[in-house]
Amino acid sequence: MRQGMHRRSRQSGRTLTELLIVCAIMGIMVAMAGPSYKAMTAGAQARSAAAEIASELRMARQLAMARRERLLVRFDLLEQTVTLRRADNEAVLDVYRYADTGIVLDEPSAGAELYFHPSGRSASAATIVIHDREGRRTIITVSLTGRVVIS
Repeated sequence: MRQGMHRRSRQSGRTLTELLIVCAIMGIMVAMAGPSYKAMTAGAQARSAAAEIASELRMARQLAMARRERLLVRFDLLEQTVTLRRADNEAVLDVYRYADTGIVLDEPSAGAELYFHPSGRSASAATIVIHDREGRRTIITVSLTGRVVIS
């Protein structure tokens, strides 16, 4: 009976040294994963912003066809906005603000204004280049037919 009590009183725990080693290993792993995580989130944020801008362009095309009117998409690089307006009276239909997304847009190849006709066609073909914090580029292309493609 005494022998059984002796076994129960003995604890099988970890020593302080073992816990410190585990904490040090976990700290090293977190330190190594930090930059990768930041790069991954920057890339995801840039892809998300590119998808939003492409969505704005597609919406402009669809609205132009549905309303049977000419619509204007204006890229304001200083304000960091993409604004959808009616072309005839400048009434604002939608504004997308990308200032907090960590991306930078180059001036679209066709200029800061892109028009969509009631037929769904674009007045000019355009290429929009988006840069993320890591320097990667995402390209949105608008064809003359009004088709919007992200690459």
